[in-house]
Amino acid sequence: MLLSITHRITGVGLAMGGVLLVWWLMALASGPEYFAFVQALLASTIGRLMLLGWTWAMFYHLCNGIRHLCWDAGWGFELDTARNTGLFVLAGSILLTVGSWMAIYAMRGA
Repeated sequence: MLLSITHRITGVGLAMGGVLLVWWLMALASGPEYFAFVQALLASTIGRLMLLGWTWAMFYHLCNGIRHLCWDAGWGFELDTARNTGLFVLAGSILLTVGSWMAIYAMRGA
C-alpha cells in the first residue's frame, strides 16, 4: 500500500519537475541574464535537493511502473514476490539515482 501511494506521489512530483524543466527552457530562450538567474537557483543547495528528489522520483516511478506491467501480465501477485519486488523497486530507484548523479559529477569533473 505504501509503495502504491508513493507511486502516485512521485507522479505528482514528476509533473512539478516538468514545470521546473519548462521554466529552465524558457529561461534559456529568454536570454543570458535570466538564464544565469535560473541556473544559480538550480545550482543552490535547495535547487540541487529538488533535482535529486526529481531524479529519484523518476527512477522510482520507472521501476514501479515495470512492476505494475508485470502485474498486468499476471505475474508477481504472490505475497513473497510482491514484497521482494517492492524491495527491488526501492533499492533499484536509489541505486539508479546515485549512479546517475555520480556519472554526472564524473563527466563534469566536479
